[in-house]
Amino acid sequence: MRMSMLNKAVIATTLATSCWAISPTQAAEPVQISSSLEQQVIEWRRDLHQHPELSNREFRTAKVITEHLQSLGLEVQTGVAHTGVVALLKGAKPGPTIALRADMDALPVVEQTDVAFKSTAIAEYRGKEVGVMHACGHDLHVAMLMGAAQQLTELREQLAGNVVFIFQPAEEGAPAGEEGGAELMLKEGLFKQYQPEAVFGIHVWSAGHTGHIGYREGPLMASSDRFEITVKGQQTHGSRPWGGVDPIVAAGQIINNTQAIVSRQVDITKAPAVVSFGIVEGGVRNNIIPDEVYLEGTIRNFDMDNRAQIFANLKTTAEHTAQASGAEAHVHIDEGYPVTINNPELTRAMLPTMHKVAGADKVNVNALVTGAEDFSFYALEVPGLFVFLGITPEVQDPATAPSNHSPFFYADERALKTGTELYVNWAIDYAKLP
Repeated sequence: MRMSMLNKAVIATTLATSCWAISPTQAAEPVQISSSLEQQVIEWRRDLHQHPELSNREFRTAKVITEHLQSLGLEVQTGVAHTGVVALLKGAKPGPTIALRADMDALPVVEQTDVAFKSTAIAEYRGKEVGVMHACGHDLHVAMLMGAAQQLTELREQLAGNVVFIFQPAEEGAPAGEEGGAELMLKEGLFKQYQPEAVFGIHVWSAGHTGHIGYREGPLMASSDRFEITVKGQQTHGSRPWGGVDPIVAAGQIINNTQAIVSRQVDITKAPAVVSFGIVEGGVRNNIIPDEVYLEGTIRNFDMDNRAQIFANLKTTAEHTAQASGAEAHVHIDEGYPVTINNPELTRAMLPTMHKVAGADKVNVNALVTGAEDFSFYALEVPGLFVFLGITPEVQDPATAPSNHSPFFYADERALKTGTELYVNWAIDYAKLP
């Protein structure tokens, strides 16, 4: 399925209008939100921050979003991919349809900040009671897109084309045994129903100063895939290893040999990659060689062809290494999020919009990020543009700021204005492209 999605993205890139350029209208002053709307966006953010909800459980969040969108008179669809909300704004003038996306879910993290609207929410996660926090900034994403929906609705008479507002659940991953997120939204027919030409997304980022935008043509964020390897041997006493087959030795050799996949078997001049082991489990007693060892790890990569090759080579390496020791290796790869790829033509075409909204001195090429994002699924269907929005105050070094997913994660709310206006001006300027 992912290869067919990749082919669609390649076709979309190839067919994209290579003559996209800055039009005089696009180069005009940006549409700015009022101080009252900015304050409303801040209030939404604080309310959402104080009431975070885990993946596929964003019931209150969806209700808040739905009530606002309905109050704007938009066509609203609820219950998409469990708790997702989608709204359609039809401009008064003919033009293209684009999609703007924000993710809704929080994380099982106990908040340690001292803000007045600190979360004290509790929920169940993997059978345990946990604290819940918007430690990745999805509350900001939702608030900014709610504000953009209001601003664009007020500009409906001047708007050419249609805007699809996507409020997506479960970006952090659906609970075990459930589907969710962008992949499920697409599976349920989201893009078939609305047929957007392009999709846009923003992620707040502690590694950048407030209001700064980080972008990158082509791959931006890595694919993220989980693998499991079960190494089966034959139990024997530790004093007589020749009486059985030692899966611990075989597992150790597998760990070592797989490091050659990236360093020797994949063309890393195309893109970097990482194969890391995070779990090694086996044995119950110091003098008993066990029957089995369990290994688990992650693969991060920035090229879809390299990704497929790593999958194949991991399986071959594990199986043959185990076989050389008389053991067996069973490999399972759980394909996660694909590479997040920004369409180069779309990125170049919308760069002037980013410059005029944030200021050219605050827009910079972002380094590759080995984290992953399920916005990638959308961007494999249609040309996509995903950027980072800095939320660390100018007086602080972003290198020392608590990172996304930290219990001390802090967002400077002055960035909300930039993000909201970026959504708005993307929608307006895309329709003006030649």
